[in-house]
Amino acid sequence: MKRSAAKDQNSERARRVVLGVTGSIAAHKAVDIASQLVKRDCEVRVVMTKDAQRFVTALPFKTLSRHPVITDLYDEDEGWKPSHIEVADTADLLLVAPATAHTMAKMALGLANDSLSCIALALDPRAKVLIAPAMNGKMWRHPATQQHAATLAARGAEFIGPEEGMLSCGYEGVGRLMSVEKIVQRTLELLT
Repeated sequence: MKRSAAKDQNSERARRVVLGVTGSIAAHKAVDIASQLVKRDCEVRVVMTKDAQRFVTALPFKTLSRHPVITDLYDEDEGWKPSHIEVADTADLLLVAPATAHTMAKMALGLANDSLSCIALALDPRAKVLIAPAMNGKMWRHPATQQHAATLAARGAEFIGPEEGMLSCGYEGVGRLMSVEKIVQRTLELLT
């Protein structure tokens, strides 16, 4: 009896965030997001797409979060339950930062062919979803991207950004990842 009571108290204190990192030049900012959330007593589990790994390695996320980083749907570290299902079952919030147009489309259409998209599809219905897009402004404004964003919002996902500024492609406009501080602040607000 005492053991389960202690577990329930820990569950209430631990704010479990799944940080989905996708293939954007802004992926390096996700390292700071993970660090800031851990400093604020969140348990952070990082899931990286293959494209994200072209911009940043898993090592800083593993070091900061103190958890293995999920990079492959079929790479199971321990236990009988697939890691993407275990993470989806225990998450309080899924934060996708940066979120590419491709990942948003997969989430909106319910496609599940990598760890992040499987987690998004299997996410506990009580968990919140926060999406921080980062992409070229024309890609963000494209009707398909806007339709996917509207679909996700209608299902309860919240968006933070993108904001206006200089983009990595050399254009000025809407498409920049929202600031790390604002993303962390909104994540914490959604967890309270």
